[in-house]
Amino acid sequence: MIGLRSICALVASLAILCACVAKDVGPINLVGSDAPPPTPKFIADDGDDGSTVMALAFSGGGMRAAAFSYGVLTALDDIVIDEIPYRRSMVDNIRMMSGVSGGAVVAAYFGYKGRNDYRDLDRRFLHQNPEATMRTSKLSPVALSRALSGGVNDRSSFARWLDNNLFDRAEFARFRWPNAPTIWINASDIYNRTPFLFTYDTFAALCSDLDKVRIADAVAASAAFPVVFSPVVLQAKRTRCDYSRPDWLTQALADRRHSIRLQAYAEALEAYQRNPDLNYVRLLDGGLTDNLGVTGFVLERAAADSPHGPLSAEQAVKLRHFIFVIADAGRGQTESWSRDMNNLPIGKLLLAATATSMSASLRDEIDALRQAVSIWHDQLVKYRCGLSLDQVRRIRGTTAGWNCRDVDTTVEHLSFSDLDPETAMELNRIPTRLTLPASEVDRLVAAGRRVVARNDHLSGAVADVRRSAGVSERELFPHAER
Repeated sequence: MIGLRSICALVASLAILCACVAKDVGPINLVGSDAPPPTPKFIADDGDDGSTVMALAFSGGGMRAAAFSYGVLTALDDIVIDEIPYRRSMVDNIRMMSGVSGGAVVAAYFGYKGRNDYRDLDRRFLHQNPEATMRTSKLSPVALSRALSGGVNDRSSFARWLDNNLFDRAEFARFRWPNAPTIWINASDIYNRTPFLFTYDTFAALCSDLDKVRIADAVAASAAFPVVFSPVVLQAKRTRCDYSRPDWLTQALADRRHSIRLQAYAEALEAYQRNPDLNYVRLLDGGLTDNLGVTGFVLERAAADSPHGPLSAEQAVKLRHFIFVIADAGRGQTESWSRDMNNLPIGKLLLAATATSMSASLRDEIDALRQAVSIWHDQLVKYRCGLSLDQVRRIRGTTAGWNCRDVDTTVEHLSFSDLDPETAMELNRIPTRLTLPASEVDRLVAAGRRVVARNDHLSGAVADVRRSAGVSERELFPHAER
C-alpha cells in the first residue's frame, strides 16, 4: 500500500509540475496579408566562368556532424583552382549548401558570414559548450515533467544560445549577399510528416516573410531532437493573403505522375493555406525525414520547369563539372552484442531498431539523389546538344572547344568509412551531443579534411579545373593527411 501511495504521489506531483511548466516554443514567424515572393527558379551566378558548380550537404549528428562538416568545408577552401584575375578556391564554386541539425549550424554560419569570414566557427561554436544552457539531467523531476509535457528544452536554451553567441540575432535576410549560394536549412513538419525547408516557397504558403525569421530559430528547429527539445512552432493561421501557387506546386497537385516526394511537399504547402485545422506547424529534427540534407536539391529538380533548372540556360551551357558532396557524420556499428545469443535489453533493442530504420532511409536518400543527378545529366546533354552554334557563341563568347556532351556530374558521399578501420571505429564511438571535448572536435575536423584528400574523383575534377584555368602544378590538398 505504501508503494502504491508513493507512486500516486509521484504521479500527482508530476502532473502539477507539468501544469506549471511554461515553455517558449514560438511562434518564430509572423503572418501577414502580403505573400512574399517565391523561391527564384535558378541559383545565383557567381560571375566566374561557371565551369564548375558544387553543392554541399552536411548531415545531422550534433557537434560530431558540425566538426566533420567544418573539416570538409575548410579542406575544399584550401584547394586553389584559379589565380587570375583573383585567387579562387573550390569553395567559390559552391552554389548550393544544405544542412541538418549539427550540419545546419555550419551551413547557416557560412550563409551568415560569407565565404571569407566563416572560419571562426571553430572558436565560436565547435570549441564552446552550448549544452551549458540546456537541461540534460535524466533524473531531474523538472526535466521529467517537461519531457512528459512535450520536451525538456525549449527556445530559451539552444536557440537562445545560438542567437546570442553565434548568429548575433541575425535574420534570414543576412543570407542575401552578392553571389551568395542557396542555403537550405532542413527540419521536419510532424503534422504533415514531410521535410520542412526554410525556403521562400514554403514561407509564401504560410503568408510569412522568411527574411524576418531568426537564423538561430531555424537551426534550433533543425536540431530539435524529440523529447530532448519541444517542437518549434510556426504560425499558419490564414489571413486575407494574396498568395498565388507557384506553377510547380499546381502541377504537382494535379498530376499524380510527379515525384511522390514533390507531391507530399506540395500537399504540405497546400495544407498551410487550406486546412482549417492547421493553425500552427510544429517542427522537429530534420533528421526524422532527411538526415543527409539532400531533399532541397531533389525537390528543386523535381519542380524544375526546364531541363537545366536549378541552373539558368547560361549556366547550363558553361557547365563542365557538377559535384554534389555529402558530408555524412553518421555513426557506424560499434556494438558487440552479435557475439552471443543473449536477449537484447529493451534499450539496446530500441536503439538497434531505430538505427536500422535510419540506415535504410539514408541509403534510399543517396540513391534518390544519384538518380536525380543522373537524369539531370542526360537532360542537360540533350538541351546543350539542341542549341545552335549561334546560341552557344552568344553565351560562351566563342564556340572554340565546345563539346555539348562534355558535362560530368557526380555525387560524392564522404563518411567515416572512407578512413582506415581503426580511425573510423574511434569516430563512430563519439556520441551525438551538442558539446564535445576539444580533442574529439579536433579529430573530427581532421577526419573531414582527410576524407576530402582521399577522394579520387574530387582529385580528378580539381586537376581538370586547374588545367583549364592554367594554374601551375601544386599539391592538390595542402595541410591534409591522406
